Amino acid sequence: MIPTEDASARKREIEEKLKQEQETLSFIRENLEKSDQLTKNMVSILSSFESRLMQLENSIIPVHKQTENLQRLQENVDKTLSCMDHVISYYHVAKDTDRIIREGPTGRLDEYLACIARIQKAVEYFQDNNPDSPELNTVKARFEKGKELLEGEFRSLLTRYSKPVPPILILDAISVDEELEVQEDVMLEHLPEAVLQDIICIAGWLVEYGRNQDFMNVYFQIRSNQLDRSIKGLKEHFRKNSASSGVLYSPAVQTKRKDTPTKKAPKRPGYDHDLRVKHLSDALTEKHGAATGKDDVLDIEIDSYIHCISAFVKLAQSEYLLLAEIIPEHHQKKTFDSLIQEALDNLMLEGENIVAAARRAIMRHDYSAVLTIFPILRHLKMNKSEFDTTLQGTAASTKNKLPTLITSMETIGAKALEEFADSIKNDPDKEYNMPKDGTVHELTSNAILFLQQLLDFHETAGAMLASQETSSATSYTSDFNKRLLSSYICKVLGNLQLNLLSKSKVYEDSALSAIFLHNNYNYILKSLEKSELIQLVTVTQKRLLAYTHVCFVFLQLKDKERQVVKDKFKGFNDGLEELCKIQKGWAIPDKEQRDLIRHNQKKVVSDAYRAFLQRCANISFTKNPEKYHKYRPEEVEEMIEKLFDTSA
Repeated sequence: MIPTEDASARKREIEEKLKQEQETLSFIRENLEKSDQLTKNMVSILSSFESRLMQLENSIIPVHKQTENLQRLQENVDKTLSCMDHVISYYHVAKDTDRIIREGPTGRLDEYLACIARIQKAVEYFQDNNPDSPELNTVKARFEKGKELLEGEFRSLLTRYSKPVPPILILDAISVDEELEVQEDVMLEHLPEAVLQDIICIAGWLVEYGRNQDFMNVYFQIRSNQLDRSIKGLKEHFRKNSASSGVLYSPAVQTKRKDTPTKKAPKRPGYDHDLRVKHLSDALTEKHGAATGKDDVLDIEIDSYIHCISAFVKLAQSEYLLLAEIIPEHHQKKTFDSLIQEALDNLMLEGENIVAAARRAIMRHDYSAVLTIFPILRHLKMNKSEFDTTLQGTAASTKNKLPTLITSMETIGAKALEEFADSIKNDPDKEYNMPKDGTVHELTSNAILFLQQLLDFHETAGAMLASQETSSATSYTSDFNKRLLSSYICKVLGNLQLNLLSKSKVYEDSALSAIFLHNNYNYILKSLEKSELIQLVTVTQKRLLAYTHVCFVFLQLKDKERQVVKDKFKGFNDGLEELCKIQKGWAIPDKEQRDLIRHNQKKVVSDAYRAFLQRCANISFTKNPEKYHKYRPEEVEEMIEKLFDTSA
């Protein structure tokens, strides 16, 4: 049972909590009523706002639509006005561009091209929109006039600034200096850079917009003329300077390298050694001491032609580099082919003239003239690969010009060599043409001099002979060519030996005949050894027979003196005096051979004479022995010592 006090306390506590809950409930109820009131007020306000918003929307939307329409109308008006201005501008193009077109593009190419572009757009507009309008004809005429003036400017710039390359620059470009590990590449500037850019610009416009290829013809004609003039200027440089001063190389090269005086002068183009062609006729002229200067002029002409060939290759390469910047790629080869024709034809014509001159000389039996072909032919063959590379892409007729010239030179050269060998064999034995003193015959000296010239061009001569071979081989090795040349030289020497034997029979005196053969054979052998021709000969002939005839002199003289001594003193004296008188007028130019023969003569004659004197010492054959015993052995030797020397 719960005590009463506790129950009363418990009751009070519950009543207090109930009162608090009632107060809380009452507070919540009041707040809910306020919230309901606020909600009602907010709903009322939102309803009013919605009503007003709807009223505003109903008022604004028509205005917005009207404004949008107005904006669209404004844009259409603006576009229409812009199009009208654009169209109207086409009608004013002819007038606006009249002054600039009339004054031309000189000095203001960019402005002029911009003006042409406006005219071109006007033409396109009228063609598309109003092809029957008179304005189309006007702007078309203006466009053609502008194009015509551009073509004229292209021609004018090329003509005004295209100049022949100075000879000194050409010589610098083609010179070769073996002491320089890397050759200096001399650039040939044909046009000023600013002018070149204008020409490139005009050419590009004419191709793209002008639809005109006539400017390419203008280009190759002008540049072809300058190329030909450059080569002719180089040729004239040689004629003026080389003839007077003997300077065959560029003064600019020498000046440029004067700070290194130990260096050699640059060699001429393509030469493996510094060799000037010395013709047989020149050698004979020097031998006889008559200098006419004709051969010097010929040498200069040969040098000039060789340099012009190298100059053509270098200039043609340079022209192609220039052309590639101006002419469209698919037209470059054809334009280049046309550009080089005049200069190339002139060079080939000059080469054919050289061949024709050699052919005429051969018909006159002047075989030395063929020597003019050798240095030229060698140079052409050495530069053929570079020549072919330069002409790559040109017409077949253009590429075949050099091989045709080479073939002509090889053919006429081989013909001259064969006819020369035959002429040596068939040279007539003319008594009046024989040297009275038994010295070297002119035929011998001429033949040796000719062969010595071949030595300078042995590879060219060998290839020349090989070119005429009819075997199935299409090409020949260097050794094969060398053997051919060796056989040829041996053939000439064999023909010469046979002819000399025949000529020696012209002499009535057998001793003089022997002296003649000895002098000629000795001259041949010494000349072969001195000029290294002997090395070529031994390629196919290991032994030489020419020297075996030397003993003729000794045998003839020995028999004659021995027979005279056997007869009698008088016969000896008369024979000795006669022989000395005759043989004193004979000549043996070679001192070594002359001394050798004198020595043998003294030994043969003196020994025999001493033996004869010894045998006759105790023989009394006359009362006046002094009348017959005219010469002591020492005096005989002194007389022999004076033989074969016309100056004694």
